[in-house]
Amino acid sequence: MTDDLTRLSAADLAAHLVTGDVSSVDATQAHLDRVADVDGAVHAFLHVSGEDALATARDVDARRAAGEDLHPLAGVPIAVKDVVVTKGIPTTAGSKILEGWVPPYDATLVERLRAAGLPILGKTNMDEFAMGSSTEHSAYGNTSNPWDLGRIPGGSGGGSAAAVAAYEAPLAIGTDTGGSIRQPGAVTGTVGVKPTYGGVSRYGLIAMASSLDQAGPVTRTVLDAALLHELIGGHDPRDSTSINEPLPLLVDAARQGAAGDLRGLRIGVVTELNGEGYQAGVSARFAESLEVLQGLGAEVIEVSCPHFRYALGAYYLIMPSEASSNLAKFDGMRFGLRVEPEDGPVTAERVMAATRGQGFGDEVKRRIILGTYALSAGYYDAYYGSAQKVRTLIQRDFDAAFAQADVLVSPTAPTTAFRFGEKLDDPLAMYLNDVATIPANLAGVPGMSLPNGLSDDGLPVGFQILAPVKADDRLYRVGAALEAALENTWGGPLLDRAPELEVSR
Repeated sequence: MTDDLTRLSAADLAAHLVTGDVSSVDATQAHLDRVADVDGAVHAFLHVSGEDALATARDVDARRAAGEDLHPLAGVPIAVKDVVVTKGIPTTAGSKILEGWVPPYDATLVERLRAAGLPILGKTNMDEFAMGSSTEHSAYGNTSNPWDLGRIPGGSGGGSAAAVAAYEAPLAIGTDTGGSIRQPGAVTGTVGVKPTYGGVSRYGLIAMASSLDQAGPVTRTVLDAALLHELIGGHDPRDSTSINEPLPLLVDAARQGAAGDLRGLRIGVVTELNGEGYQAGVSARFAESLEVLQGLGAEVIEVSCPHFRYALGAYYLIMPSEASSNLAKFDGMRFGLRVEPEDGPVTAERVMAATRGQGFGDEVKRRIILGTYALSAGYYDAYYGSAQKVRTLIQRDFDAAFAQADVLVSPTAPTTAFRFGEKLDDPLAMYLNDVATIPANLAGVPGMSLPNGLSDDGLPVGFQILAPVKADDRLYRVGAALEAALENTWGGPLLDRAPELEVSR
């Protein structure tokens, strides 16, 4: 066993906890120490709940010593994106308008984490209300990419991805509305999974776009993602969009895939999600990964999804429209920030205007304005209605593609991590980071990103796998097979090649 508990995968750490080689208190303290050492530079966390985490760890150790039958991940620490509500732990969604808010209840997925005995290390940084692709839109400062502290860690869930990549947490929770789990995974060298829409309860997620949002795992290995996905997934009667069916056997699929036999599997390469606009190193690693999959027995074919070219435009009408509605509740009246006008009468309208003016950042305001316009009288059918029709066409493209292939693949993001400030003044360039991930959210299909090498600039590249609705197990079979083959070639995980972070204490 390694002396550094933070370098263990969640599955390996769990195995040591079961045998008694390591206590949950020791594992949790090791990760809290790592946070104290490096998070001053990374800024993955907005709030660290050390005492609560250690209390959970002590309870797990006592229950294990008493011979209780515990969850396989019991005692393994986890970080949670700050858009997921946590009872007794501040939840801000990366916004000043919720600064200091402490929820009175837990999200369903957090209830499941607590019931299974996972110590919650704290809440991770994010773009405000999950609006962004770089974590530069947090009201509390940027999160840095552990591979290069001058570069972005992706977004909106850059904090969760950076925490896992920096060995501050073995597991994390993210949310994915247009790629906010998968794109950070690609640029930080981590594994990120967007489950089938409705496969993980949205109860207790601070909503941005209700028909698109989906929580999922952020990990360092495919098996770890499967273990966490099985824990947080499944039906929840409090979520009207929750799928009332058992999850597929995700852990079994990951273990089967790791054996490296993909014979009989058809893999479809989406023509529209590769080529022009993709960094040369990204395309090169993608082509190499396809060769690896063929070597494992998979049949690789090309499929066309012609309406994917309209996905970005449709998404940036549907998402802001839903966001403008969901964020209407932040009005300075019921909870969160309240700002009164400096002069003149104190009316509800003027308090609302002052509160939202000071509480929301520029990107949130931009999307609220865009969404409100798209929903306004005279424009609804032309914009929002038309975007929903395009969404239907994209869903039909997926249906046709999955009639030909068992899974679809593409690069996760067109480029590696860019430098801070590089795209802040060009929102469209920023939005293009999600061009390959958005179609999955519009159709509700599951997607995974896993690291498949380094580009010519020495930064991580991601490989995206998409599966039909409710066939999440296919992601884990293919992902684990590719991961095992690549790591055998590399001589270990890709993150082993990341530069060491300087310890700040």
